[in-house]
Amino acid sequence: MELKEIIIRHALENALRHEGKAKIQPVINRVLGEKPEYKNRIREIIDIIKETIDYVNNLSRDEQIKLASKLGIELEKEEKREEKKQLPPLPYANKFTKIVTRFAPNPDFVLHLGSARPAILSYAYAKKYKGIFILRFEDTDPKTKTPIPEAYDLIRKDLEWLGIKWDEEYIQSQRLEIYYQYARQLIERNHAYVCTCPSERIRELRAKGIRDSCASLPIETHIERWEKMLNGEYNEGEAVLRIKTDINYPDPSVRDWIAFRIINTEKYPHPLTGSKYTVWPTYNFACSIDDHLLGITHILRAKEHQTNTVKQGYIYKYFGWEQPIAIHFGRLNLEGTVLSKSKIREGIKKGLYYGWDDPRLGTLIALRRRGILPEAIWDLITDVGIKPSSARISLDNLHAMNRKYLEEIANRYMFVEDPQTLIIETNKDLTAKVPYHPSFPERGYRKIRVNSNQNIATVLISSSDIDNFKEGQEIRLLGLANIRIISLNPPRAILINLRSSYAKEKKLPIIQWVPSTENIEVKVLKAEKNMLITVKGRAEKEVVLLQIGSQIQFFRFGFVKLEKKDPKTLSFIYTHN
Repeated sequence: MELKEIIIRHALENALRHEGKAKIQPVINRVLGEKPEYKNRIREIIDIIKETIDYVNNLSRDEQIKLASKLGIELEKEEKREEKKQLPPLPYANKFTKIVTRFAPNPDFVLHLGSARPAILSYAYAKKYKGIFILRFEDTDPKTKTPIPEAYDLIRKDLEWLGIKWDEEYIQSQRLEIYYQYARQLIERNHAYVCTCPSERIRELRAKGIRDSCASLPIETHIERWEKMLNGEYNEGEAVLRIKTDINYPDPSVRDWIAFRIINTEKYPHPLTGSKYTVWPTYNFACSIDDHLLGITHILRAKEHQTNTVKQGYIYKYFGWEQPIAIHFGRLNLEGTVLSKSKIREGIKKGLYYGWDDPRLGTLIALRRRGILPEAIWDLITDVGIKPSSARISLDNLHAMNRKYLEEIANRYMFVEDPQTLIIETNKDLTAKVPYHPSFPERGYRKIRVNSNQNIATVLISSSDIDNFKEGQEIRLLGLANIRIISLNPPRAILINLRSSYAKEKKLPIIQWVPSTENIEVKVLKAEKNMLITVKGRAEKEVVLLQIGSQIQFFRFGFVKLEKKDPKTLSFIYTHN
């Protein structure tokens, strides 16, 4: 390929990646990466590069794409990136001078892919309209949804990993005195009452559409009862504060729903407030008050909250407030992984999963550990959007979205699973020149030498590859040589030649390998059919230079993430193929 064509190809590739404008340094790096012999002539060719870049940058995008197609440049990756789905307009956004959204997790668990959906959508819309995004921890149930002390920070870390930055943060357990004030106001306005009837009796009456006798007592009696609740004169289960609603509402759960209940915090202490409070607001009461006081304009949450929206509507009606716009979307199901909080909790308790970051789970901490990138999760959530219907997505969909990012950033290395020795008869020294990434020659390459002695060289090959060999078969050892198999037991081959063009002409299968001496033991933890397996093998020595957290691709095996380094062993976790 002539120098001019090499330069224009790299200039076009760079321009199409950067909004039609190529930059000189990346183009120089790529040209020299492909043709290192030009390093001594850089001053001579730099003017040609500048001239070519000027020419390319003055073309329209359509002209650039047309020229790239003529030169055989692959555009699929760039075109896919441009097809990112955009969120639809936020309903009734024009009603408000400032859009305010919130994400309100319960810190009784870490975030999972399902809970990432309202977080991402709420944040994305706030940024889209240059509004405000609020993080609010809803932790007012120390008994049945007991907050976990470390979950507060783990949720914050999950959001930060997703690239979500909140403008304000609130913790509901620190705001109980505020809720008490509004509760008293509702009692004084005859919209709430303290009920001391047995819960079984209330269920019977609600089912029949009959309000219990407590509701007809004077307001003064309810204020007195409310003070007794706050002063600890009632035990758990002896009194609740109810909101008056339509007692004939079709859904019995809406009828005079509970706004406050008593919890024995000596027995069930709150991780932040201990036993200081015993009277706790229910989700719907605290949520209603906070959404108003914090100026929330739009609430994006799952369809399962539709009844809660109805319940909260009574609070807004009684105070004369405007209720936020509620957008309810369907449930997100990710096939091939576990998202259910209860199932994960039970699984951990029984020892089926060893923690929140078990790679079989759909928690963000587990997905992050595996090497799923936040950009892929954003793409997934944006693609699903705010549809009211449930969305069932396969794990393969998420992997495909993740792959398009990893393909670019992950360098390639050789790894052989369950290795066996292959003997090669050769009259030449064998040295492979392997690029770190075939699409980015500017990243360089490494030379891997195969030791030979008395015309014999040895390499390690995966047992599964050797099992498929046939005597007389010709194969290509990646980046090294073309060989012919002359024996299967023991595996033995003879050198044909070193030319990659020969392998292309003959369409030889390409097999990865590692030197039989310069290599390192590798373990890969892999989630497979709800099981965890450890794949063992050997990798080229170069991987010891990787940092913890590095994401790479093992040729013909898949993407992996480095988790642990020991002097003799590297431990990776499998991401996907």
